[in-house]
Amino acid sequence: MASPVEHASFLPPVLTFLTAAVIGVPIFRLIGQSAVLGYLVAGVLIGPSGLSLIAEPETAASVAEIGVVLLLFIVGLELHLSQLVSMRRDIFGLGTAQLVLCALVLGGAGILAGLSLGAAAVIGLALALSATAVALQLLEERGDLSSAYGGRAFAVLLFQDLSVVGILALMPLLASAGEATDVSWLGEAALSTGKALAAILAVVLVGRYGLNPFFRLLAASGAREVMTAAALLVVLGTALLMEQVGLSMAMGAFLAGILLAESNFRHQLEADIEPFRGMLLGLFFMSVGMSIDGNLVREVWPALFGATLAAILVKVAIVAGLFRLFGSDTLGALRGAAVLAPAGEFAFVLLPQAQDLGLTGVTATRFAVALAALTMLIGPIAAKGLDKLIERRTARSTRALEAPSTELTESGDARVLVIGFGRFGQVLTQVLMAEGIPVTVIDKDVEQLRAASRFGFRIYYGDGTRLDVLRAAGIGRVELVCICVDDREGALKIVDIVHEEFSSVRTFVRAYDRLHAVELMNRDVDYQIRETAESALAFGRSALEGLGLSPEAASARADDVRKRDIARLVLQQAGALPDGAGWMRGAAAGLKPEPLTIPVRPARALSTETRDLVGSDRREAAERLLEKPALAPQETDAAEGEADPEAELEAEGSARDA
Repeated sequence: MASPVEHASFLPPVLTFLTAAVIGVPIFRLIGQSAVLGYLVAGVLIGPSGLSLIAEPETAASVAEIGVVLLLFIVGLELHLSQLVSMRRDIFGLGTAQLVLCALVLGGAGILAGLSLGAAAVIGLALALSATAVALQLLEERGDLSSAYGGRAFAVLLFQDLSVVGILALMPLLASAGEATDVSWLGEAALSTGKALAAILAVVLVGRYGLNPFFRLLAASGAREVMTAAALLVVLGTALLMEQVGLSMAMGAFLAGILLAESNFRHQLEADIEPFRGMLLGLFFMSVGMSIDGNLVREVWPALFGATLAAILVKVAIVAGLFRLFGSDTLGALRGAAVLAPAGEFAFVLLPQAQDLGLTGVTATRFAVALAALTMLIGPIAAKGLDKLIERRTARSTRALEAPSTELTESGDARVLVIGFGRFGQVLTQVLMAEGIPVTVIDKDVEQLRAASRFGFRIYYGDGTRLDVLRAAGIGRVELVCICVDDREGALKIVDIVHEEFSSVRTFVRAYDRLHAVELMNRDVDYQIRETAESALAFGRSALEGLGLSPEAASARADDVRKRDIARLVLQQAGALPDGAGWMRGAAAGLKPEPLTIPVRPARALSTETRDLVGSDRREAAERLLEKPALAPQETDAAEGEADPEAELEAEGSARDA
């Protein structure tokens, strides 16, 4: 029987990694550097070249690669297939040009340094590839993945992943150059390509027709942890299949993400995967730091650092020039080149295999591997330095250097994000719709989602109290978030998230009662209104009129009550105990919301599942509604009667501001 010590033997390395991350990353963030650099330096310190706290860094590297896999899955979730097709020029045009030109120049430098043609070709290709994990992490930290230069950088990374299978097939040919002609490699290459295409086709078919019903079935069970396990199963299973046919695991995960991008479960999947992705990606960066050969660095450090800087400068010059040719401005081209400058993760796969095939010697392989690792260490520093330089020269935020890319974001982004489409949110969106304001609606209730589809809004299925769901729904691009959820604590949680993560977005919040209103005012929301206050005042005004008062006198009484009530609310915020809360829930059963303003277009369901949930009959009804003549403005006003809710809202808002 194994001893407790044997069972606990995995704890020391785990604690070492966690301690290194907890100490290293905050230090580098505090001095203004990327978290990537913090992980890399932490890896150097705990690895064989530092304190030697990790005995088997290779084992950690194999586990850490899952972090890159999960990163590509989440990136895939953010893309729709139509957007990917629209990027084909950058993927195959810009991507091909970058890989070929960088490989030729870097390989040519290798020949000048005395390498054979085969060795120079492999090393040139390995160094021409870029670090997917580093680049995407830098773009995420900046919030620039949806920018024009970020979209082009991602297209280049995607082509590089696709090209790996071709490079692996080319290496045996290079190894046999100069020997008797052997065409067997052609058959092997054709077989490998056929397997890869068959695997991709199988994944597409299963994903298209099997994944969404599978996740719907799991969602119906109500077991959240099973949904998380199923997401990991899909990601890792697809990654393993791609690896078996010669493609990268990251490519398989990206493909799985693309297939689930149209699913209304994608926001929940993204939120569930995020914790695993973050931790394992940090472990990957630390494993890269541990791979740096300290003895080699000490022996040939002048040549190694000189070659590292030269490789980075060459890639920056070539990539920046290509970005300019493909339409980026100068600043965007430089920033895109900076994030693509570090050599890629596949260098650690291609170079050892080249040594096994006899293409490169031990010394050349060690030198090239160390060079690739150092580019990943220096690259984030160069990118951060470029950001600082741009900030000083432009005196504006580096996140606004380029307009959002039409390739990665839909035109006509919503100006308002409405969270919760219950009875309150439905009335609010009627007003926004009447003014023609683009709106995105988040709700986790399927029936409310179906109701929202009748209004022509952009609709998302998900939990609005989750940061990842808010981010995926585009909260960073809206001017205003209207929190209309039927959940007191949930509303407060959303306010806290928005203020902490998206401080430039204004918050308008539905309050339940006086106590909730005070809590919201203490959180400095831009506007709050109690859900029953104005309706009760209007009701009381009408009651007075029914008892014989003139409309003017009834309005004066209601206005006086409103002013005194707001004054009391301000005093209560200052410290007085709040009165009892009116806890009113529910709506008339069987009533369905109908637009008061004729929609200008049918609703757009943004995923296959949303279309399934809403149903084709809803779209047909919306299209029929478009054919009906709209009411003239004066007819609408007459139909509304004497109540003027807009004026009432302005009155309380003005008093609140005062």
